[in-house]
Amino acid sequence: MTGWQTLLYKEVLRFWKVAFQTVAGPVLTAMLYLLIFGHALEAHVKVYDRVSYTAFLVPGLAMMSLLQNAFANSSSSLIMSKMMGNLVFLMLTPLSYMNWFVAYVGAAVIRGLVVGLGVFAIAVLFTELSFVAPLWIFVFAILGAALMGTLGLIAGLWAEKFDQLAAFQNFVIMPMTFLSGVFYSIHSLPPFWQGVSHLNPFFYMIDGFRYGFFGVSDVSPWLSLAVVALALAVVSAIAVHLLRSGYKIRS
Repeated sequence: MTGWQTLLYKEVLRFWKVAFQTVAGPVLTAMLYLLIFGHALEAHVKVYDRVSYTAFLVPGLAMMSLLQNAFANSSSSLIMSKMMGNLVFLMLTPLSYMNWFVAYVGAAVIRGLVVGLGVFAIAVLFTELSFVAPLWIFVFAILGAALMGTLGLIAGLWAEKFDQLAAFQNFVIMPMTFLSGVFYSIHSLPPFWQGVSHLNPFFYMIDGFRYGFFGVSDVSPWLSLAVVALALAVVSAIAVHLLRSGYKIRS
């Protein structure tokens, strides 16, 4: 294997060795959301015609789990390496900053996809799913996981202790994820909050992903694709710049 492939393999192995915690745990959490919200609101909430509320929930929960775990993989790996002092051994290797970027983000994408597939594998036992546009599902899954993996890389570089990383996740990632339309359509919100939702890039990731299942969405999937691609380009440029400059790595 080449250098970046070896680092990618190491990062994948890092979360796979504890898959019961990193994969099974998030899948179980998503299933609890599905059981509780689906059972409680199935007869009271109707979002799309001919789509049950439980079926509506599944893509949102899968994407939410995918995004959160992609972020957690790259951010936790970096902060743990910094806190334990073993990041210096990685710096001794002849790996370029682009090798670091591809390996860390690639592993985050793999973990996000594994968790998302795990949610679907369990969800099919509870409801019937349709796949109207599989290509849109694949595109938004990859872009969303890459975006969150890159954001996790930035957070891991910035944070100097676990408290800072937890604050970033609790006060930025978690609210934006839950306020992105996972459990509802934004058309059910008052006009002001609909406008606020349109400023949330997480909304476009989930809405475009859901379009691939039902063929309907709150906004055009092309608009969602443009917003997500632009957001990924911006955070990737920031992450690459931080890696190239050795931000909080060489000091």
